[in-house]
Amino acid sequence: MANSPTGSLVARLGAAQTLAWASSYYLVAMLAVPMARDTGVAVPTVFAAFSAALVISALLGPYAGRLIDRLGGRPVLLGTSLVFAAGLAGLGFAREAVALFAAWLILGIGMGSGLYEAAFATLVRLYGTRSRNAITGITLIAGFASTVGWPLSSYLEGHYGWRVACFVWAALHLTLGLALNASLPRAGEELAPKSAVQTASPGGADLAAPTNPGPMATYALAFVFAATWFISTAMAAHLPRLLQAGGATLATAVMVGALIGPSQVGARLLEFGLLRKVHPLLSARLAASLHPVGAAAFVIIGAPAATLFGVLHGAGNGILTIAKGTLPLVIFGPHGYGHRQGLLMVPARIAQALAPWLFGICIDLWGAQALWVSGGLGLAATGALFAIHSATTKPAARVAAAE
Repeated sequence: MANSPTGSLVARLGAAQTLAWASSYYLVAMLAVPMARDTGVAVPTVFAAFSAALVISALLGPYAGRLIDRLGGRPVLLGTSLVFAAGLAGLGFAREAVALFAAWLILGIGMGSGLYEAAFATLVRLYGTRSRNAITGITLIAGFASTVGWPLSSYLEGHYGWRVACFVWAALHLTLGLALNASLPRAGEELAPKSAVQTASPGGADLAAPTNPGPMATYALAFVFAATWFISTAMAAHLPRLLQAGGATLATAVMVGALIGPSQVGARLLEFGLLRKVHPLLSARLAASLHPVGAAAFVIIGAPAATLFGVLHGAGNGILTIAKGTLPLVIFGPHGYGHRQGLLMVPARIAQALAPWLFGICIDLWGAQALWVSGGLGLAATGALFAIHSATTKPAARVAAAE
């Protein structure tokens, strides 16, 4: 059995992920307006370029995962440091819309091969079923990407301009990012054959994969990821506006938005401590149900329930980020994990790209009642997680009976 990941490795990979998220996914929120002004395009055009980058990342994810399955994560993540640097430098040099889109598409390549899915696949390639706690640890560290990225991008833009901000992020990838990813272990021997029996308990550090989960588990899990990423991206884009539509003041909306991050980190700490003793499906079901509960409370009660809604949404989102790494591992096992993870995340990335636009239309039409849409998706995701339970335990039960 492979050794467990060390705290030092988790810290290095978590720091590299913080840099990757801060300089890509969280970049546009701070720099879109000055970027649009200086390149002569409308602000929605910048966000359209960002959405195109997300689509590119969705399409490339399976190929990046397959490379990690074959070669290990170290060479792939080293390459993405260079890709991120090239995309950010391209943004800094962009003078018109075509160059802007081209730079964001390069960043999309980096996002498709260098964010959480790649980090999770790297760990699974190295440590197999003993990766659950490390996956949680990485999300704990990188959960502060916006906390680091937004202030730094804002400071650089305010004092030196957005182009310098992009160049600084590119330089960080060429120095810190490369060094962190170069320090990762090289992939060792291949994991045991698929037919090997996993004897570890699925509730502990080891995750035992069931036998023959079946195609329905794949479809259900892909739906869960797409639905929950749609919800999280829609809330990230529209939460203040949504809360005000439901009667909350601007000050309350800002305060609730500030609670999302701590709620996510607090839930991840809970997953790292108490919930790691239970099956990942149980914690995922709990997490998926939190947004619908909070949404219903806010729609029914109104502004007094705004804080409850924000805390529940943030906590659920925090645990579901971990579930995106652990559920494919516990359901399908470690073999071919990277490629499978990439395939499962294709619908999620596309949903993520469409969420700000589609949910914005829902708010235009229905105001705070649009939460029935996101809440319904959350309930459907919870139901799908229960369907995965039956899909994965019945075959295992048959195998046990045959033995």
